[in-house]
Parts: sequence; C-alpha cells; structure tokens
Amino acid sequence: MTPSSTPPPASAGVPQPPRPLRRLTARGRGEPHRVATPLELLFDLCFVVAVAQAGVELVHAVAEGHAGNGILNYAMLFFSIWWAWMNFSWFASAYDNDDALYRVVTLVQIAGVLVLASGISRAFEHHEYLAVWVGYVIMRLAMVAQWLRAASTAEGAERTTALRYAGGVLLCQVGWLGLVVLPTPARPWVFLVMVIAELCVPLYAERHHSTTWHPHHIAERYGLFTIIVLGETIAAATVAVKSAGAEHGALSTLLPIAAGGLLIVFSAWWIYFAVPIHGHLRSSREAFLWGYGHYVILASAAAIGAGLEVAVEEAVGKAHLSTLSASAAVTLPTALYLLTVWALHARHFKAGIGQQLVLPITALLVICCTFLSHWAVLAAGIVAALAVTTEVALTARATPHGPGRKARQATSPA
Repeated sequence: MTPSSTPPPASAGVPQPPRPLRRLTARGRGEPHRVATPLELLFDLCFVVAVAQAGVELVHAVAEGHAGNGILNYAMLFFSIWWAWMNFSWFASAYDNDDALYRVVTLVQIAGVLVLASGISRAFEHHEYLAVWVGYVIMRLAMVAQWLRAASTAEGAERTTALRYAGGVLLCQVGWLGLVVLPTPARPWVFLVMVIAELCVPLYAERHHSTTWHPHHIAERYGLFTIIVLGETIAAATVAVKSAGAEHGALSTLLPIAAGGLLIVFSAWWIYFAVPIHGHLRSSREAFLWGYGHYVILASAAAIGAGLEVAVEEAVGKAHLSTLSASAAVTLPTALYLLTVWALHARHFKAGIGQQLVLPITALLVICCTFLSHWAVLAAGIVAALAVTTEVALTARATPHGPGRKARQATSPA
C-alpha cells in the first residue's frame, strides 16, 4: 500500500468534517499518531448504556437471592454487547476511512445496541430475547455491510478474509435465532454453541491473511472502554449510596462501602494502566488471546459496580441475602479482575518472583476479606490500594539497567 492510499489520521478529540465517499482500503499497521476518533468515543459511550442496564438487572437478581440465574443472564447479555463492540473496534482499526457511509453504518450499529439495551430487562425477568436479538442483528448486519464494502475493493487473500468475516457473521445470526424460538431450557446451550461459533469466525477468517489492525490504536480502544466501564461503576455506586442514605439515613453505615469501593476502582485503574500494552501485541495470536480475555476484564469491572450496589442495599436492609453474600458480590469480581489483568496484561512486564506474585496474592487476600462482615468492602479496597503501593515500591527499587526498566523502555511510546 502506498502512503497516498493511507487516510490521514484524525486528531484526538477534534471533530472532522464529513468526507466524500471513497474506497474502504486497509490502513497501515505502522501509521504514526493513530488515535481513537470522536465517533469511536460516541460508540463506546452508547455501548456502556447497555452495560449499565445489564448491571442494574444483575443487582436486582442478586439482591432478590437469585444470584445464579442473574449471573448466567448477565454473562450472556454482556457477551452480546462486548462481542459487537470488539468486532467493530478491530475492524475500525484496520479499515476506518471516516467517510460519510462509514459514519452512517457505524451510527446504525449504535442504534442496534440501544435496541438491545431496551430488551435487557425482559431478558432477565422473563427470558424473552426478541428485542435483544433484533438489536444484535442490527449491529451485526451493519458489520456485514462494512466487511462487504471492504471486500469490494480488496484483492486476493485480503478479499477472502473480508468475505469470510461477512459470511461467518451472517451464519451466526441464524444460529442466534435459537434464543428466540427454542424452549427456555435449551437457550443456555444455544448460547454456549453460538459463543464458540462467534469466537471461531476471526480465527477462520484470518487464517491466511491478517487484517492490518494497529497495535497502539487497539490498546487505546480497549483502555478507553475499560475507563468508561470503571466510570460507570463509580456512577452506579454513587447513586446507590446517595439514594440509600437519603431514604434510610444510614450514611455512617454506607461510608465504609463507599470508601472501599472508591479504593477498589482507583486501584483497578492504576493496575490496568501501570504499563503500556501495545508493545506486547506483536502478532494476531497474541492479540486475539489478549482481546478475547478482555471479556472477563470488562465483565468483572462492570460487576464490581453491581456488587457495590448490592452491598449498599444489604447494609440498609433492602436486599434479601446475607452480609457474606453481599460482600462476595464485591470481592469475587474484584479478585477475578485482578487475576485476569495479571494473566493477560501485567505479567508480561513483571521482573522477578516478587513483582509476579503481587496481583495473585492480592486477589487471594481480597477473597479473604469477604468474611469480614460489614468491613469487607473497605478491607478489600485497602488491600487493593496496598497492592498498588507495593508495585510502585518494587518498581522504584529496580535498578536503571534491570529487566524491569528494559521492559518498560521496550513498550514505551516512541
């Protein structure tokens, strides 16, 4: 690809005027200054609306003593949200030309996630997935249109990859119809089969030709979505504390939960962004594992907010569950988040057994905090904050020419 065929990068946060229709050609993986566009940021914010709706329903299910059913529904719905977001993000990293047609099709995808969000309550309460399926189909058909447009201007192996993506996505939409037409007991099995099918589409499509996704852009996109999800967690917990405190006058009881929740979220942000990850994304295999694993990172981050709401409701006597269960609603997703960030993200940049053990041990201690009754959330927050402090201290002790310093230099932006 010649430099003249590469679209000029959009400036971060600066809206660009609509561009005339043009070819949807692959962008260069080595483009300098590649950043998220305002349209991508709008895309993320609208998707978090659906994440927030799923979190609200998870809170209701857990607070009413139906944790198992609530977690299953949450996992299913969060996958549909996350997978559509992820597919768009990787496509945009390779093909975003920011012309009028590209923008319109992306806005159609945003409309689809809002339709999906409108059906989340009925999916949780009555296991009716029609609105969720319709919203998902809107998003995925828009994605098919993008791939077909890319195929129309591509040649050889690149064209085959684009057509495989389009065909694979279309076939999966037929399979997802089982959530609407099959009996309720069969739907979890339909979900499991279709998740495997969806995950296999990129592996099959890119078997002989990898799309030209941009490592720095992909890392930034995932980071921005993680920040938005963590922000939604804080917002949900703040509303819960405010409403419960106003109705029940129990601010003194809720303050430890609020403080602990804030420490957990701040620590979650710090741990995720302690090192730049784009330098690790050197191949499609590494990138796929990292990208797929973010389902757990993002779902657990959003579940922390739901858990904080459950802990608040239990503290004021509105939840039909024990203090131990309410504490576990916070500590378990926190521990899962810490372990997954370590496994996919942080361990690649740790030097020595001491640094490698910080996050796994922290996750174990957070789980132990579950048994500290009403102080569980505060204790978990303190443990998470101490983990950050420990990591900072260990990093500071590394010598200028040690392996830790080399790893950071190797992954720092040019």
